[in-house]
Amino acid sequence: MGLITLHNEAIHQIKVPLPFPLRWVNSYLIRGKDGFTLIDPGLHTEASEQCWEQVLQGLGIVYRDIEQIVLTHHHPDHYGLAGWFQERSAAPVRMSSIGYEQVRLLWGEGQPMTNSLLTLFQAHGLPAELLQPMKAHMDEFVAMVSPQPQVTLIPIGEMIRIGDHDYETIHTPGHAAGHVCFYREETKEMLCGDHVIPQISPNISYLPGGIDENPLGSFLQSLHHMSSYDVDWAYPGHREPFQTFSRRTLELIDHHEARLATMRQALIAEPRTTYEVCRETFGERLTLHQLRFALSETLAHLIYLLDTGDLKRSDQEGIVHFQAIR
Repeated sequence: MGLITLHNEAIHQIKVPLPFPLRWVNSYLIRGKDGFTLIDPGLHTEASEQCWEQVLQGLGIVYRDIEQIVLTHHHPDHYGLAGWFQERSAAPVRMSSIGYEQVRLLWGEGQPMTNSLLTLFQAHGLPAELLQPMKAHMDEFVAMVSPQPQVTLIPIGEMIRIGDHDYETIHTPGHAAGHVCFYREETKEMLCGDHVIPQISPNISYLPGGIDENPLGSFLQSLHHMSSYDVDWAYPGHREPFQTFSRRTLELIDHHEARLATMRQALIAEPRTTYEVCRETFGERLTLHQLRFALSETLAHLIYLLDTGDLKRSDQEGIVHFQAIR
C-alpha cells in the first residue's frame, strides 16, 4: 500500500488499503499550480488514515495543499474519506448529482436504502435468517463514510479542471448510477474509476429506487461508447494503470454476454429465484459482503434478460421467480 509516482510525474497513484479481498482502492493526487486534486480518497478506516498521513508526509504536502476532492462515484471505497479530507483541507468535494442522490439514500438520515434493499432481497429469495445479519453488515458502512461532506455537483458533459488541465466529464452508468470518467484528450489519459478495470470485472448491481432500472443495460451501452475513445493510459479504481483501454471495454462486454447466456441456461428447466441463480453462479462460499453484491449483480442480469424478452417473471407465495422463454 502507499504511494507510486506514475510515468506522468504530475499524477501520483495511492493504494489505499481495504478490508476486503480487493485489498486496495486506487486514489490519485494530481498536481497543479494551485494545489492538488484528490481523486477518490478511499474508505474511512484507521488503516486508510495512517496510509494518507504517510503519503502526504512523503510528498512534503499538508492537507491545505489539496484544492479539490473529485469523486468518480458514490461507492464507499471511493467516497468514504471525502468528509474526513474536507474537514482537514476545507476543499470542495465534487461528484455527479445522481451519485449524490444515492449517497443520501444510502447514508442520509435513516439510511432508507437499507430497508428497501432488504425488502428487495427477501422478495427475490434471500433466506429469512440472513436478513438481520445483512442489515448489520450494511449498517457497518455508515462509520466508514462518515463524516459526510458538503458536496458540490459536477455538471455531466462539461469540462472540469484537474491539476492544470481540462478533462472531459463522461457519464458512464452501470457499475454505479452517476459514475463519471475524466478524459484529457491532449495526452490521451483516462481517469476511469471502476467503469473499466483490468483483470477483473466491475460489479454491476441493481438498487431499488428508480434511479437506474436496468444497470447492466446502462453498463453495456456505456462500454460501447467508451470503446471509441483514444486512450494511451487509463487510471482505474482497482488494479494497476493500463494501456489497453478500448480492448478491455470489449472484453467486459464479452464477459457479460457469456454470463447472460449462462444465467438464461440455468432458467430453462424450471422457474427459479434470483437467490438460487446467484448461488449456482457464484457458489456457496460467499461472505455476507460478497453475497450482497453477488445477489444484486444476479438481479441486474435477470432484469436485463427480462427486458430483452428472454425471461418471464412470476410470483410464487410472494417470492419472485424467473424462467427462460423457450
